[in-house]
Amino acid sequence: MKTRWFLILQAWLISLVATFGALFIGEVMLMVPCQLCWYQRIFMFPLAIVLGIAAFAEDRRGALYGLVLALGGGVVALYHTLLIEGWVPKTWVPCGPGPSCTDQKLVILGNVQIPWLSLAAFLAINALLITYLRRTRP
Repeated sequence: MKTRWFLILQAWLISLVATFGALFIGEVMLMVPCQLCWYQRIFMFPLAIVLGIAAFAEDRRGALYGLVLALGGGVVALYHTLLIEGWVPKTWVPCGPGPSCTDQKLVILGNVQIPWLSLAAFLAINALLITYLRRTRP
């Protein structure tokens, strides 16, 4: 029982770190996110709330709702990552006026770009939630 709870707690902590990281980049560093980054935020920010409630209430339905959000965010993050790597044609870029979706200015730890971190967070959350849901199958 305790290990199952730990899985959803880890997923919540990852979503919380990703949410605070995105808020730090936008509000403290004053970097305006591109359109695809906004879409990823739309999926990540509610995860911090939904998974927090699910973790502390030990609610399996919250994990299901979180999985839907994490899968959607993962798809957007994967698309953004493929776009940056040049594997998706530039004509498929959904960005309008504002920051470019393909020209990422912020890199950390040498050459790690923010969409890669977003993809890693969504993948980790998905893996943890799928494992949790399999172990708590009714």
